[in-house]
Amino acid sequence: MSESNSRSYASLVNPLVKRPVSEPSEGAKLSPYDETLARGQELQQRPYVAAGVRNIQRQHQKHRMTVWERIRYLADSEPTVLYQNWGPNLDGASLVTAIIQIDGRDVAIYGHDFTVRAGSMDATNGKKLAKLFELAAKRHIPLVGLNDSAGAYIPAGVGGLDGYADAFTALRKISGIVPSIMCMFGFNAGGGSYLPRQGSFLIQPRDTFFGLTGPGVVKSVLGEDITPEELGGPDVHSQTGVTDFVVDDEVAALRKVREILKYIPDSNASAPGYQPSSDPADRKTIDIDILLRKAFNSPSGFNTPVDITILIQQLCDHGDYLEIQAERARNTITAFGRMGGNVVGFVANNSAVASGQIDIGAAYKNARFIRFCNLYNIPVMFLEDTTGFLPGSEQEHRGIVQAGRAMLDAIVDLRTPRFLVLVRNAFGGAYASYNNYPTGADFVIALPTTRVAVMGPAGVEYVYKDELKKVRSSLRERIENESLAQQAQGLSADDALQAAEELVNSWAKQQETDLAQRYEREIMNPEEALSLGSISQIVMPDDLRRALTEHLEFCLRHYEPGPLQSVQREFH
Repeated sequence: MSESNSRSYASLVNPLVKRPVSEPSEGAKLSPYDETLARGQELQQRPYVAAGVRNIQRQHQKHRMTVWERIRYLADSEPTVLYQNWGPNLDGASLVTAIIQIDGRDVAIYGHDFTVRAGSMDATNGKKLAKLFELAAKRHIPLVGLNDSAGAYIPAGVGGLDGYADAFTALRKISGIVPSIMCMFGFNAGGGSYLPRQGSFLIQPRDTFFGLTGPGVVKSVLGEDITPEELGGPDVHSQTGVTDFVVDDEVAALRKVREILKYIPDSNASAPGYQPSSDPADRKTIDIDILLRKAFNSPSGFNTPVDITILIQQLCDHGDYLEIQAERARNTITAFGRMGGNVVGFVANNSAVASGQIDIGAAYKNARFIRFCNLYNIPVMFLEDTTGFLPGSEQEHRGIVQAGRAMLDAIVDLRTPRFLVLVRNAFGGAYASYNNYPTGADFVIALPTTRVAVMGPAGVEYVYKDELKKVRSSLRERIENESLAQQAQGLSADDALQAAEELVNSWAKQQETDLAQRYEREIMNPEEALSLGSISQIVMPDDLRRALTEHLEFCLRHYEPGPLQSVQREFH
């Protein structure tokens, strides 16, 4: 961030006012030409000076910036303000539309001016937004929204609703053409919630609210007492996937906008910017080796939880990555990072949470992120370590089949370079639906720690059912024989029976353990997958970054965005 953008812009003076409106000296009369210039200057300056000191003070008392302060914080230089519509009833005045530059990139931006009519929407506002969205798509530039609105302007009647409808439609039409980043400020309800959630990413600071209705409506309709935070605060929306990033305050939200822009392209016709890195592409990922060594040498062995974010950190240039929806469905991780200077999307099972099992939240979280990467030419790295989809009636009743299908569809539709690393567990339907050669992967590799099979450890019951049946059917006879042997050594009948049961049960447990280990050796290892071509090679943990970066660079050298299978948007 430039030095100018590190300053605070909270003041009673609009940072974008060029000069005060000129006024004639007392008794002087302007010529017709000068009158037209003065009127033009007044119209030019009206959006900047309309709020007045009192309204700016009210905004600052709420610890909120004005729309102009927010824009100035983001912009490298003065914005090019567009569509400065002002009607007799301040039509259009509560919304600012502009083109700005952020780190040298052209960005379309809009922001509600809460100091003017509480940032409410009318028909003119909707048309302004529609024009801005169309411009962004036509010129292939990203969109940023600074949302701070009380909703539709009630005196405008149905015009306020028409305004939102215009904006909804226009934003949907550009979804999948240009990416968009939305910030939520203040208290937003109704259409003020729908509109920003149409964006690619949504940032919500603490102490803000948005929802279809406010607490007052909930109270009047349902009789339910509920606070704004409980109804539509960041703790709520971050768990449902409505909010992608939770930040502390407005400044953090604006900084997050800049951070996201570093990872995304201008449009679906381009790729994210390359950023040269001093981190060698062939750097040894020693920490991955250390992590796995400690995990697998622990008493729980193959069942030891592994924090997959450590692997992502090790793979990325200088360990930097940006996690998306970090507070939701932690059993899966979605993130942007760079490898060898190239932007990569990561989709990774996190066995440190719920064994990395894929539930409804994880499936939809993955699907949405994968669709974004597909549309905007971002390669995807899949890191697989899951025992499968989460079973149970609760998941089935809520539609785990539909959620899993949404994820699978997103994976099958992927046109960008895509890679699969089998870290450890890859079983059943989870393996079959999680990016592999049949679903279109470009490169599939496995660590030596991989266990890949139709079923996990429970599969021993099917593969070695005859051996297990033989062991279990012999228990009674063995106990009887061992009991007699113990009695022959002088034990009482009861003591002999107890000793026999302990000895035989211990023997049976060891037999089942031996079969389980045999199952892991013979069935759950990556050898069969390697022999069948399901994976291309075994890679050592400390060599993972080199192997992936080399193949990533190869794929990108020959990548050209192909046609989508059909018209696709960012949301399923």
